Amino acid sequence: MGFLDKAKATAEQAASKAKEGVEDVQTRRELTQSYGELGKVAYALAARGEITHAELTPMVEKIRELEARVQDEPATQSPPVAGPQV
Repeated sequence: MGFLDKAKATAEQAASKAKEGVEDVQTRRELTQSYGELGKVAYALAARGEITHAELTPMVEKIRELEARVQDEPATQSPPVAGPQV
């Protein structure tokens, strides 16, 4: 195998590993987004009293406090992000 063949093989391996790395990052990002979406839906259900659990209560209260703080900020700030309509 000549030098160029070895270089080509090495480049192909590097490209394959890079592609795998990109796919892994994309999968992790999608997983994080899915957790976020699940959290938003769980919050909406808990806020409406449709689900209850002792582990959810402190998180629901914290989100309510944060939303209240955001709504109390001056209008020059970014508008609050609304929860999902479930």
